[in-house]
Amino acid sequence: MRRPSRRSLLTAATAAAVPLTLTPTAPDAAARFRTGFDRLAADGYALLARQKVGIVTNPTGVTADVRHIVDVMHADPRVGLTAVFGPEHGFRGTAQAGGSEGRYDDPATGLPVYDTYLKSGRPLADVFTASGVDTVVFDIQDVGARFYTYIWTLYDCMEAARMAGLRFVVLDRPNPVTGREARGPVLHREFASFVGRQPIAQAHGMTVGELAKLFDARFLTPPVELEVVPMTGWRRDRFYDAYGLPWVPPSPNMPTPDTALVYSGTCLFEGTNLSEGRGTTRPFELLGAEGLDARWAAAVNGLGLPGVRFREAYFAPTFSKFQGRTVGGVQLHVHDRAAFDPVRTGIALLVTAKKVWSGFAWREDHWIDTLTGSTTVRTMTDAGAGTDEIVGAWQDELAAFRRIRKEFLLYR
Repeated sequence: MRRPSRRSLLTAATAAAVPLTLTPTAPDAAARFRTGFDRLAADGYALLARQKVGIVTNPTGVTADVRHIVDVMHADPRVGLTAVFGPEHGFRGTAQAGGSEGRYDDPATGLPVYDTYLKSGRPLADVFTASGVDTVVFDIQDVGARFYTYIWTLYDCMEAARMAGLRFVVLDRPNPVTGREARGPVLHREFASFVGRQPIAQAHGMTVGELAKLFDARFLTPPVELEVVPMTGWRRDRFYDAYGLPWVPPSPNMPTPDTALVYSGTCLFEGTNLSEGRGTTRPFELLGAEGLDARWAAAVNGLGLPGVRFREAYFAPTFSKFQGRTVGGVQLHVHDRAAFDPVRTGIALLVTAKKVWSGFAWREDHWIDTLTGSTTVRTMTDAGAGTDEIVGAWQDELAAFRRIRKEFLLYR
């Protein structure tokens, strides 16, 4: 099967949007910074010597000069790269949300590409075994939210590699929204799904390398044979643009680092009947529905949330909810990234939307419970609780996760 034809999946919005505030690249940080792949390559791929290697990656697996690492490794005789494993949206990124590219031979390299999407456990282990690899490498850019599925692709692949008796190597990349702290509710195990396999916080504040170590020590029994190649020069308090890295959208609805900044809070609107901005050029920054108006922006601005302001906004999504229809709502404008709390902001937006709009409703399947990891947010919002009360309800479980998290942090 040939890979599907490429086509643009990022469609134009009908409403203009103002970019969020960015800080300039710090030259000193960029000069010292190296990704896990950079370090692996600089060492002559010694960690992969005499191994048949398969790599789990997507379009974000690029070098600083935007060459894909699969193309780089395939051209280097020091690496025995023999297979690629594509996650949701595919290895080359041609599929929309909830899709993949299937099994095909990559036209650029001739390498076999295997589909991992929606596979886990023994079926995924069988894919690894059939590929004939000795070592599975993972290199995908995460965005820092529990419900972003690539960290669970990581988890599933680690578990499958263990079942297949393979080594597992993680090439680390930055958390684009910093790794300062964990925020939000912790998943309750009865709500485990592909948007949350294990009990971690909604905004975990970790890199994929750190998460891999946590997963291996806490959730995999027995553990996989794991190697993490850490970055050099990365600091927990710096945002993505500090390092001069190119931003490649990890998925079609994550077009910029600005999207990642708000995503761990505003993705909760997937669990409601409001648009979360899919089908616009500012997904997760634009929120709205038919019947909403300026009252919502006024209500949430009145809360004085740190680091963010809200503009009355009107837009017509080109796909997803309210396709082709004009809706009213808000656009988030983050003016102080260090002060901004995306999870608290997401809760405040839910609470105020329900208060000002009589048409507010949760999705019938209670997807909000799956996203937040329990019934707490939904039931407390329905009971009329305020933002502080809802956020306060998860502080004990968050404190417990923060203590666990400290054991696995690799960077200052």
